[in-house]
Parts: sequence; C-alpha cells; structure tokens
Amino acid sequence: MRIVICGSSAFKEEMLKYRDKLTSMGHEPIVHPDYEDFVMGRKPEIWSQVSGGEHYKAKISQGYIKWYYQAIFDSEAILVLNFDKRDIKNYIGGNTLMEIGFAHVNNKKIFLLNPIPEEVSYTDEIKAMVDIILDNNLEKITN
Repeated sequence: MRIVICGSSAFKEEMLKYRDKLTSMGHEPIVHPDYEDFVMGRKPEIWSQVSGGEHYKAKISQGYIKWYYQAIFDSEAILVLNFDKRDIKNYIGGNTLMEIGFAHVNNKKIFLLNPIPEEVSYTDEIKAMVDIILDNNLEKITN
C-alpha cells in the first residue's frame, strides 16, 4: 500500500524509522525528501526556518503544503505519527490536521499511530476523520 507518512517536523527521525519499517512490511511509504536531508544535516538553511520559528517561510518557499496534498492525493493512505510534544500527549499540529483533512476528502485511509490527543481543541474533527488507531502496531494496517 502506498502510504504518506505525516506528523510534526520534530518527528523527522521517527519518519525515517517508520518509513523503513513500512518498507520491510511490503508497503510503499512516502516521506518528504527534505526530512532525510534534515536528519543527514543537509539543507541547514531550510531546517533553521522550520525549527527556528519561521516555519511558515519554509512552507511557502518549499511548497510543503501543496506537496503533501499531491502526495496524499496520489496515495492510498496516510500514517500519522503522533508522539508526545510540548507536553501534549499524542500531538497533532495544524499542518498534520490539514493533511488528515486532505486524506479524508480524497477518501484515503487514515491511520493514527497512537490514540487521538485529548488536549487539543480539534479532537472532535480528528475523531470524525480517522479510520484506524494502530496503538503503535503497524500490523493493523489493512487495505
């Protein structure tokens, strides 16, 4: 299954780890190529925007939002990596919420790695769109 991996940029290392796990399971995972670059120390000028409070500039200059829309449109599913961040258990931020929305309106499967965060104001919207909560068990990914 062709699966786009989504989540906070803070989870860049985990994106590569889960890409490799999905590949070993026979899936075709898609991770934005910049995340591998960031992990390898490449593109420091873009990473400094992403991590330094000017993420919106990178989103504009690199076309990240449109890239994710197209990648999701061309896929069969998304896997949302929602780990703890900023004292929020199972964090899902604004961009990831949009990516879940892109998948939902395009009838793609939506897999959440961990349970839905309860500490955000958009919990109901997530509940309305997510298909399967994996409880960190990739074996639950089904067509």
